[in-house]
Amino acid sequence: MKNIAVIEDQEGAASKLISYIERFSAQTEQKFNVVRFRTGTEFLEDYRAVYAVAFMDIQMPGINGMDTAMELRRLDKTVSIIFITNLVQYAQKGYEVDAVGFLVKPVNYYDFSMKFQKALDIYVMNEDRAITLDLPGGMCRISTDKLMFVEIISHRLYYHLVDDVIEMTGVLSNVEKQLAEYGFLRCNKCYLVNPKFIVSVKNNNVQVGNHTLQISRPRRAAFMAELANWFAGSGGGRA
Repeated sequence: MKNIAVIEDQEGAASKLISYIERFSAQTEQKFNVVRFRTGTEFLEDYRAVYAVAFMDIQMPGINGMDTAMELRRLDKTVSIIFITNLVQYAQKGYEVDAVGFLVKPVNYYDFSMKFQKALDIYVMNEDRAITLDLPGGMCRISTDKLMFVEIISHRLYYHLVDDVIEMTGVLSNVEKQLAEYGFLRCNKCYLVNPKFIVSVKNNNVQVGNHTLQISRPRRAAFMAELANWFAGSGGGRA
């Protein structure tokens, strides 16, 4: 059973969304636990990364839906977000929070069902490769498919994501164990890299996205062998 959040201050709009979810559930034989929130503040208070999809109204009292989504993405990078709005000009800004899409009021069931299924599919893909980071004051859920590399500097870990950098205290060897099943490779004592983001290897440098990282001499032979195995489709864990 997947948890679905409906963040909507208007009673009629919330009731329609919930009825659509129930209709979709009956048609697809999928079970959902729907939780309704009336404000973004209520939704974010004591947030736990347990939701598969969040239907987010943009115009709400207090913190609006877009700002709520910005804060949500800081805590949870795997939940699928669908905005509910009558302001189509917000569509472009939705890319900043990696939203699945928009539903324009009044929402019709066909558009809803298409966006909802897409959101569920994306969540399942992300959740299968997700890890949880314990941060000061809370946790953050991230997908390893968006994690380019992990760096350690003076006992501080930096998780370099496609669209963010998360900093925390930790030990790289512990991270290496956590990420081993996802195919991450150590190129020196400071870096763990996701091979799917490796652009090139030249001499003692590896290009990971737009970043150039150093391969240590003691690690080079093992790193190149592990990388070759990953590209060959063996020895790369679940990558």
